[in-house]
Amino acid sequence: MIIEDKFILKSKVYFNTQSLQLLKQITGSRAFIVADSIMETLGYLEKTVDYLSEAGISSEVFSGVRPDPDVKVIAEGLKLYKESAADVLVAIGGGSAIDTAKGILYFAWKFGSIEGVEIKKPLFIAIPSTSGTGSEVTDFSVITCEGEKVCIVDEFIAPDIAILDSTCIQHVPQRVVVDTGIDVLVHAIEAYVSTKATDFTDALAEKAIKLIFENLETLYIDINNDDAKDHVQNASCMAGMAFTNTGLGINHSLAHAFGGAFHISHGRSNALLLKAVMEFNADLAGSANGYAAQKYAKLATILQLPARTSREGTVNFMLAVEKLKKSLGIEDNMRTLGIEEREFENLLEQMAETAMLDRCTPTNPKQPSKEDLIQIYRKCY
Repeated sequence: MIIEDKFILKSKVYFNTQSLQLLKQITGSRAFIVADSIMETLGYLEKTVDYLSEAGISSEVFSGVRPDPDVKVIAEGLKLYKESAADVLVAIGGGSAIDTAKGILYFAWKFGSIEGVEIKKPLFIAIPSTSGTGSEVTDFSVITCEGEKVCIVDEFIAPDIAILDSTCIQHVPQRVVVDTGIDVLVHAIEAYVSTKATDFTDALAEKAIKLIFENLETLYIDINNDDAKDHVQNASCMAGMAFTNTGLGINHSLAHAFGGAFHISHGRSNALLLKAVMEFNADLAGSANGYAAQKYAKLATILQLPARTSREGTVNFMLAVEKLKKSLGIEDNMRTLGIEEREFENLLEQMAETAMLDRCTPTNPKQPSKEDLIQIYRKCY
């Protein structure tokens, strides 16, 4: 008998203000730091290098990170990483920086396997500067290849240590606060209704959703609200812990394809798709009494909304999500982003095909056809 039910948390999580100073206690000799330009401009990269130096660790920096990292960026970083012979890998910045570090680590391992060289994993430390991806504790990485976003999932790329220092997110632009915060919400919702959800992941997803509803609008209004910063950052990490164990769903599959085609931020793409995806998963046009509808209704009760039936609970939870999105200034549809209908229709079938093959699709609570995905896109346009 093979036991498949499990809950894995590989990363040690250090959190709250000034936790970045944990780097002074790290053991190693050479560090390879992957950082985005914002962290360099704001001085957090310099702090990271200085703290590692206090621990007796020299550093080499790769700051060539770009949004939605592609294979060219990974190749540039991989060359420098291999030359550095680092035993510590540090990623500091937004999701793109952490995804880049994961991509470098993944391909170093894969190419080593092909060449018959054993690759010893470095101590991998992730320090997020946005509260959204949860990438600091997941085994997921999204890399762009020939214009399409490819999702890599492997336990080897999960960070060993996550440092959640809320001072690192205090300069985040308002729009990024929204995009990343809604991404947290979608992570948690998809983990909650995933076919691989468990009591352990549900507990994390429920708490993450509650924290987002209680704090994201506050953070949107005032980025200097320390309590809101901490809570939203913690919610992001909790959602990451949940979905790295459960997988995600078609909200992310569709967002990967749409974002890749039209160069729309990942969080914004997720936000625009969320309502239509929940309608599909809950079968609102039908019985609205299946697995997903019942779990959406449970979320409604957690938010203290009426949920006498699964349909009522689902509808009220969806209305709460839409109200939150509106308070954050999120657009009503894809058209308002300036996407022309002809271009959208021309890419529709290709996006749906890409989403069908995405690594996030198999754990969706309701398995879609390509036509289902096309219809969801059209509803969102």
